[in-house]
Amino acid sequence: MSRLIFAFAFLTSACQADETVTAYLSGSGLFDLVSIDGAPLGAEATIDLSQAGRIQGQAPCNQYFADQNAVYPWFEAGPIGATRMACDKLAEETTFFSVLSEMTLSEIVGNTLILSNTDGREMVFQAP
Repeated sequence: MSRLIFAFAFLTSACQADETVTAYLSGSGLFDLVSIDGAPLGAEATIDLSQAGRIQGQAPCNQYFADQNAVYPWFEAGPIGATRMACDKLAEETTFFSVLSEMTLSEIVGNTLILSNTDGREMVFQAP
């Protein structure tokens, strides 16, 4: 009997639809950073949400990746991993990763992705 319950639980969990922000995208899932807290970062960065349960992208210096399994509209990037190349935009990259890790809410408005948190922080991304 316990094997039957385990098999049922396994099969039903495998059939559940994606409920992350990825399921609500209308385009490719790739977005360019426009601003953090209303101001430009001073460097280019992207976020790619095309793969359910995962985020990846290009920070000012390095490629990064993280799990993101929170149910929409919730958002949780973590832990964030990245390649380790040096460049002259490491300060901007540190800011980008720090703020991204603080984001707890996501909103899609047309081709705009807005990440925010309850402290009033906000990251705005635009589809290219």
